[in-house]
Amino acid sequence: MADTMRAAVIDAFGPAEALRIAEVPVPTPGEGEVLVRVHAAGVNAIDWFSRAGQGVGVRSFPAVLGWDVSGTAADTGAEVFGMPRFPNLAGAYAEYVVAPAAELAGKPAGGDHRTAAAAPMVGTTAWQTLFRHGGLVEGQRVLVHGAAGGVGHVAVQLAADAGADVVGTASAHNHDFVADLGAGRVVDYTAERVEDVVRDIDLVVDTRGGPDALRLLDVLRPGGVLVTLKGQDDALDRAAAARGLRTAYTYVSPDAEALAAVADLLARGGLRIAIEDVLPLERVADAHRTGERGHVRGRLVLDVS
Repeated sequence: MADTMRAAVIDAFGPAEALRIAEVPVPTPGEGEVLVRVHAAGVNAIDWFSRAGQGVGVRSFPAVLGWDVSGTAADTGAEVFGMPRFPNLAGAYAEYVVAPAAELAGKPAGGDHRTAAAAPMVGTTAWQTLFRHGGLVEGQRVLVHGAAGGVGHVAVQLAADAGADVVGTASAHNHDFVADLGAGRVVDYTAERVEDVVRDIDLVVDTRGGPDALRLLDVLRPGGVLVTLKGQDDALDRAAAARGLRTAYTYVSPDAEALAAVADLLARGGLRIAIEDVLPLERVADAHRTGERGHVRGRLVLDVS
């Protein structure tokens, strides 16, 4: 094995152009860690926020971003995937990454590395939102706001697989896509106010936050819960409490139970990960630009192999 590897690094916070390809040392695994030869790496919103200095803390430069990874364990040849170390840097935008063994799972049999790399962060986030924070049980009604996005399109499928009645919101051109994922009803949030046409929801999955979250309280049944991905909001908490509703917040972190559930669904064909585009590592800046423009259906992936 060579001593150096290709990696996408940033030397300072900045726009997508701050990303460059460099030769850096291959990391050395410590106790309980695995050196993974990266085949594919997922690109998440937190990646471009962190690149711009608005996401997780970067303590030193040059820094290698990226968390979602699928590849081969260098010592055993086992195919693995996961979202290691988050919110600390993992360095998945590289040919090799070191990860705690406990934060990896076996890549689903029969699946490809691109799909596996696209799954961990959105899958873990959706699972934690629905089951750990939302307490979803069979027969409940779930509204997924932003149902065509990365987390949203996975949340629709996980909720439907759990026996929920799912309502999704999406722009008109994504209606068939969201319905095919398992939503019994799709609302065009660009044409009508969701709170005017949806009622009696047990659990709202909010991927947008801000004013949207406040308005979506109106769709909940008494005792219902809104789980948002957008961080603590005191005004939202007060408004919910005044109506006898509950709020919760998903701050995703490596989760063996959630990753195992995602792997199982992928292996048995119960989860489809939509991939908007796959780009080589050298075009990582293009991937960030695409993501920042918004309206990506599903996921962006870097092919590192």
